[in-house]
Amino acid sequence: MTLCPTTAFSPNVLSDLQNISCYEFMRTAYEAGTMIAIIAGITGYFVVLRRSAFVAHAFSEIGFAGASGAILLDSAYFPPIAGLLLGSILGGLAIAVLGRRAANRDTQIGIILAFALGLGLLFISLYKAFATAAISILFGEIVGISPGEVTLTFEASALIIVVMAFLYRPLLFASLDEDVAEAKGMPMVFLGTAFMLVVAVAVSFAVQVTGVLLIFSLMVTPAAAAQYVSRRPSRSIAFSVAVAVVATWVGLFVAFYTPYPVSFFITAINFSLYIAVRLVRRGLKAKPIERASVKQVPRAPTVPT
Repeated sequence: MTLCPTTAFSPNVLSDLQNISCYEFMRTAYEAGTMIAIIAGITGYFVVLRRSAFVAHAFSEIGFAGASGAILLDSAYFPPIAGLLLGSILGGLAIAVLGRRAANRDTQIGIILAFALGLGLLFISLYKAFATAAISILFGEIVGISPGEVTLTFEASALIIVVMAFLYRPLLFASLDEDVAEAKGMPMVFLGTAFMLVVAVAVSFAVQVTGVLLIFSLMVTPAAAAQYVSRRPSRSIAFSVAVAVVATWVGLFVAFYTPYPVSFFITAINFSLYIAVRLVRRGLKAKPIERASVKQVPRAPTVPT
């Protein structure tokens, strides 16, 4: 049995990475975190494009009710992640049925969210033992993920990527202009329902990294930053994925050598990158305006003598 070195941080980054790779729980955390960041970056782009950022937060809390129910059952055949997934899917179906158009779903989401939170509170209050699994779902516990959950995450991520590739063009068109897409006879109900289900699954697995309360850090912030980088969807999606992956990798690295939670570092990195992108964008946008204003100043007319 190989003994892992100490967890003291050193200026040698390569040596630090070797120390991290020696621990199985960190290897599984990086594997699961990378896959979750990829699907969060892809689906998050459409969440922001469809102005449905509230949906990501709602799904996480709706899924919390399902996870709380699974904790109350305390069955090996129905773990909390399965309850989280089931709750998110049922919530997504309910939102899709009650709110046909993406722009008019805030009321329906708020109603379902309030009911789901009440259920989650009831289930937790009925559970007599200390609900450590519920705390992990609230704040994330990526370093505690098991190899079996990594396999499940990989399979779900592959399924989400395949479905998003199939829905990409019609969903992009419907997201940019719902009225025109509906006038052209596109299946808006099908697209909305399918997208709700995809986001529900993506949120259920992203909760493992950041938790219910910090889901915006992976599902929304990278995609929001990508909107300032490029107007081309393919580039924006690639940038969104890159930001989510980098934030997850760096967050896991820093958290390994500090006593603070991974979720905090991931949210802080995402927020910092978002602010940096906005500042750079504003700086690049201001320079051409200044040059144009100088060039467009008309010369004073010469008075004929």
